[in-house]
Amino acid sequence: MQYTKLGASDLSVSRICLGCMGFGDPTAGQHSWTVGEEATRDIVKRALDAGINFFDTAIAYQGGTSEQYVGRALRDFARRDDVVVATKFLPRTADEIAEGVTGQQHIANSIDASLAHLGMDYVDLYIYHMWDYNTPLPEVMEGLAQVVAAGKARHIGIANVYAWQLAKANALAEREGFPKFVSVQNHMNLIFREDEREMLPCCAEEKVALTPYSALASGRLSRRPGETSKRFEEDSYAKFKYDASADADARVIGRVAELAEARGVTMTEVSLAWLLAKVASPVVGATKPHHVDGAVRAVDLVLTDEEIAYLEEPYVPHAIVGVMAQNKPADAGKEHVWLANAKYLRGERR
Repeated sequence: MQYTKLGASDLSVSRICLGCMGFGDPTAGQHSWTVGEEATRDIVKRALDAGINFFDTAIAYQGGTSEQYVGRALRDFARRDDVVVATKFLPRTADEIAEGVTGQQHIANSIDASLAHLGMDYVDLYIYHMWDYNTPLPEVMEGLAQVVAAGKARHIGIANVYAWQLAKANALAEREGFPKFVSVQNHMNLIFREDEREMLPCCAEEKVALTPYSALASGRLSRRPGETSKRFEEDSYAKFKYDASADADARVIGRVAELAEARGVTMTEVSLAWLLAKVASPVVGATKPHHVDGAVRAVDLVLTDEEIAYLEEPYVPHAIVGVMAQNKPADAGKEHVWLANAKYLRGERR
């Protein structure tokens, strides 16, 4: 395994981050294809043995049971100081907004719930799961600053955002003396490369690490046409993300299969080797122990410039899909948020 610094932080992370969305009670959330606690423990142990020290989960995954399973496995198989644990929090709910729960209060409640699930005193990376269009940005940044000051998170990250949002948030943090985001977790892989336009150069300029999710496009980049799996069949959200572009994507996937055969490696290794050439540590999910092995082997596979160009050549621009397509400003509350941001920047803090 190879390791890298996570952006401008002091965190040393493995070049593969184990994505833990596939762990959790299948009856406790929206995904029927997740694996239970014993399978989770086997996969986490396999990852640790392979040198992976970076684990990514979220309070939203299967009603918090992903956090619970991961926390117990790491407690049994690793020293706390030897692993880097990331979890994520969601925007305020409509009920919280109606009840007057502030952004700071929401973040404080969320981190406390996640730490209880994990059985930990702190997380290494606390990630803003998606932009909250109904909460003033200063409330979010101040809430995260309070979490870091309390020792409940060492650093903060952000996910599912545009480059302008990252720049705006970190500029506010610099102005106010808040912690900056050290990482971005967006949707990126060989068949969805929209972040190459602005996010990649923005992060390179600002020394922010990229840790993209859906690194294998929910299995589409790891199997030949016709091959299937339980998740492939049951993951309706992945179908929502990828079915509309399946014909165009097939040309890229065909080249992945062709290059894998020529190099004598798996499609997983080729797909991840391409991503590893561009980002710090892709988030790679696993629902079976052998999924870890292919991800780890990819770290040692170096593609030539010609091979990278060959993989990239058939790509066509894609519409934004998934979380960022669904997470848009609501009409209600927009004026409130705009006014709150303006007052904060004028020094009129509540």
